[in-house]
Amino acid sequence: MIPRDLTEHAKQMATWFPIVSVMGPRQSGKSTMLQSAFPDFTYLNLETSELKTLANNDPAGFMQLQPIHSFIDEMQYAPGLFPEMQAISDNRHETGQYVISGSQNFLLNKNITESLAGRVGILTLLPLSYRETNHAYPDFTVDQFMHRGGYPRIYDAGIPEEIYFRSYIDTYLQRDISTLLPVRNFTSFRNFLGLCAQNSGELLNTSKLAREMELRRETINDWLTILAASYIVFLLPPYFSNARKRLTKTPKLYFYDTGLLCYLLGIRSVDELIRHPKRGAVFENLIIEETLKRGFNANSESRLYFYRDSNGVEVNLMDMTDSLSPQLIEIKSGITPRDDFFRHLKTVGRDLDIPIEQRQVVYRGKSSFHTPNGRFVSAKDYLMH
Repeated sequence: MIPRDLTEHAKQMATWFPIVSVMGPRQSGKSTMLQSAFPDFTYLNLETSELKTLANNDPAGFMQLQPIHSFIDEMQYAPGLFPEMQAISDNRHETGQYVISGSQNFLLNKNITESLAGRVGILTLLPLSYRETNHAYPDFTVDQFMHRGGYPRIYDAGIPEEIYFRSYIDTYLQRDISTLLPVRNFTSFRNFLGLCAQNSGELLNTSKLAREMELRRETINDWLTILAASYIVFLLPPYFSNARKRLTKTPKLYFYDTGLLCYLLGIRSVDELIRHPKRGAVFENLIIEETLKRGFNANSESRLYFYRDSNGVEVNLMDMTDSLSPQLIEIKSGITPRDDFFRHLKTVGRDLDIPIEQRQVVYRGKSSFHTPNGRFVSAKDYLMH
């Protein structure tokens, strides 16, 4: 098992709340992490048909049979358990009573909001970060991770990426999407996933996606909502607080895992990725995805944006998490540092009064060093931070 950065935060949450919930995509390692963090908790998996039937037929009786320290996995399959858990935890007035998790996060979150609000500490576990992976595999390069992604089972079982992601998508379509929307034509939804991959790093244009898919725009919006709620894609919002400039108000589309992104793009090896015309988009996705993951793994709220104005001035990433030290980050997939990479950083930094030492170019080269315009940061140094 590769140790997860979120483990200690899960333990801490259990000292503050009666219930701890961990959300995240299917197969991101939630169950493994929680069983490691809470080894003395009784483990119950509601994907087991017998337990699911018992829990749905008699929720009150099911909960009363469970010990005070229980970990209920895939709890969204028995929504009647949520109010019963609320009643029991309220009567006990203790922290650290239950741990719950699920892969259909929209259903889990809906039931938490309705029944467990104020009683549950919520964490999000995404696939492995490069930093977590590097601790277990020190020789693993950024390019290798960019192609393989962070889903733990690829590392645990040594499954070839193409076989793993083909199975992952089939499972996702059959077990999750089929229960959420009347997607009668799974081929269309699979094609939509591929179209999202082609548009990764681009401004979200649902009208264009609808035209290319020959579907209604409302259908595209519904499908995007499901993809986002199940941690397949996310939207990076634009920065638009500067009233002196005309700034875009359209978000950009990214994937939570570059391994899945590479699979959907048809990229089957690291060498192919390095030569692929989408290399820049995948590398940009990697840096932004890992920055977002860093916040989740620290149990903190990230404030990430991109910058684009009407004159074409653009900065790939603005990390405003620390309001006293905002960071401007330009992302370049080349390995040769060039001074002109700082051109837009200089313009935006001056307009927003962000100092030179808080402007950086993250690139695929090996060296990190300071320049008069800002800092070049190697991808490895950035991801290991």
